[in-house]
Amino acid sequence: MKAIVYREYGGPEVLQLAEVNEPRPGRGQVAIRVEASTINAADYRLMRANPFLVRLMNGLLRPKRRRVLGQDVAGVVVAVGEDVTRFRTGDRVFGETPMTADGAFAETCVADERSLAKLPDEVDFEDGAAMALAGTTALQGVRLAGVTAGTRVLITGSGGGVGLFAVQVARRLGANVTATCGPGSVELVRSLGAHRVLDYSRTDVSTLTEKFDAIVAINGYQALSTFRRLLEPGGRYVMIGGSNRQLFEALLLARPWFALFGQRAAALSLDSSRQALDLEQLAQWRREGALRVVVEQRFPLERVAEAMARAEAGHVKGKLVVSLSRLTA
Repeated sequence: MKAIVYREYGGPEVLQLAEVNEPRPGRGQVAIRVEASTINAADYRLMRANPFLVRLMNGLLRPKRRRVLGQDVAGVVVAVGEDVTRFRTGDRVFGETPMTADGAFAETCVADERSLAKLPDEVDFEDGAAMALAGTTALQGVRLAGVTAGTRVLITGSGGGVGLFAVQVARRLGANVTATCGPGSVELVRSLGAHRVLDYSRTDVSTLTEKFDAIVAINGYQALSTFRRLLEPGGRYVMIGGSNRQLFEALLLARPWFALFGQRAAALSLDSSRQALDLEQLAQWRREGALRVVVEQRFPLERVAEAMARAEAGHVKGKLVVSLSRLTA
């Protein structure tokens, strides 16, 4: 089968289209004929081994455990492993591939049963792939921030894949949403239901004077002191992604510091025990038309390197989709 492989760490130039053996599902896994995947930050961080800790998981000098990237997957089950009870061959599914195996930039991949959900016939494969990681990240992040009806929530970095879902999830839950994004995404974010959209090139978050019940900070960097000041007593701050510096600060400094003011702070770590349920919720909302999937561009499998370079350049509106039905090589 065809797959995009990388045999050394580096930039998009290390990604090559090659013929590889088809994977077989292990216990609790299914094999999936891949119809679509997407580009995520996790993919290019693994590709470049940045942060360095990636090498401890995937090989010190070169990739060993995961030589095919692609975390998101949507496709059709073609084989099931032992102890699989929720799926059978022919099922349409979407979800995530395990980081300990090759990913979905391939014609076939394997995934753990617990990391998948059935994809309704009314939802296309590209939407399923785009919702998988970004959608569950947004849903769990908004939930961790304690967002409910009437919550005043600030969502920074709202123009990317996770951010666009976070705005919609918060609105779905009845929150009052203030969102920040780049100038090219203002109208898009507004169209998804944000009550107020701030162009960060014109309005610095640190100059805001109002306070919020919750803050969901996605990627980028902003001083913790700014977020702490913008939170109401009892408010919650949740960091999703972000720079190494921001991750360090969130893990080591934010929680005890915010607690001094009766506030809560956390860096999101995805809860795998809820993954299938969250995927089902996203699929239901998409089927009902209550969730919009924004795709900036679609690429065939042989152009994954180009897609990766586009993702690393930043300021992507929504998701970059890898469509296997567009394979031409």
